[in-house]
Amino acid sequence: MPRIVLLSTGGTIAMAGAGGGGGGGGGVEIALAGRDLLPSGGLGEARVEVRDLFALPSSGIGLAALRQLDAAVCEAAADGDPVVIAHGTDTLEETAFALHLLAADGPPVVLTGAMRAADAVGADGPGNLSAAIRVALEPQARGLGALVVFGDEIHAAPFVRKTHAFRPAAFSSAPLGPIGWVVEDRVRLVMRPALQWPALAFGPADPRTHVLSVNADTEPDWVYAAAAGADGVVLELSGGGHAPGRLAGVFGEIAGRIPLVFASRTGGGETLRSSYGYSGAEMDLLARGLIPAGLLDARKARIALALLLSREVGIEDVRAWFASV
Repeated sequence: MPRIVLLSTGGTIAMAGAGGGGGGGGGVEIALAGRDLLPSGGLGEARVEVRDLFALPSSGIGLAALRQLDAAVCEAAADGDPVVIAHGTDTLEETAFALHLLAADGPPVVLTGAMRAADAVGADGPGNLSAAIRVALEPQARGLGALVVFGDEIHAAPFVRKTHAFRPAAFSSAPLGPIGWVVEDRVRLVMRPALQWPALAFGPADPRTHVLSVNADTEPDWVYAAAAGADGVVLELSGGGHAPGRLAGVFGEIAGRIPLVFASRTGGGETLRSSYGYSGAEMDLLARGLIPAGLLDARKARIALALLLSREVGIEDVRAWFASV
């Protein structure tokens, strides 16, 4: 009987209370251990070993928790065991992308969670977890890096995003779509992403990285404040990577000191390189030393930047990594 390691980290899937609805009283809180999350009907085709790592809402999962999670995944992978991670949904996409970069060549790593608390009417955690375990057992899931399974859809970690605040169908890989699904307890993987992401590993440093969303009224002081004491900053810009021209010089100054990455806020496509030449547009920012995030949105770009800077690499090493995606 194959073994699967279930890593429990908290999140809504492990929450209960307040009458199960979350609409009154004190609200739901983390109340369940990992063993309490397993579907009541069991999984006859697998032996699940449960490990409780920590109990956090995912909005509180930072670099230190990611290190702990990576170490647990590596320990399971050393024995050849697939891993399923029960995780909060707020930052699930960021953790999934980090693990995709960190554990790309090992056994399947599948993340899931819930939008409704465990004692809520129509709780979705048990179904999501059951589907995630089935995907982790699927031989075709090997070599796909980290996956997210939610609402019977299978998503590739680099493309999935949380796109709704409260609906059970909260995750999407638009405009590409899921790479498969689970139907009648059968796993159907119908696509394999062709893009290969350069693997990364944690280094000894604990870098400070920030995301700054820039709009037409963003003041230079806000940019300097975001960069103060930071080891790297990701700018979330409009369109293909466009900022107010009056900030271009500020960006260039900062880009000479720390990696300054810019990403598109659109949620689709990628940063441009050679379309617009006005002050503050992508061609101007590239000439000033800024680093384009390519396909990555600002949140995932920050994860990649933090992993790179944990290895104490220089600006040109950061530039080379982002140029390869």
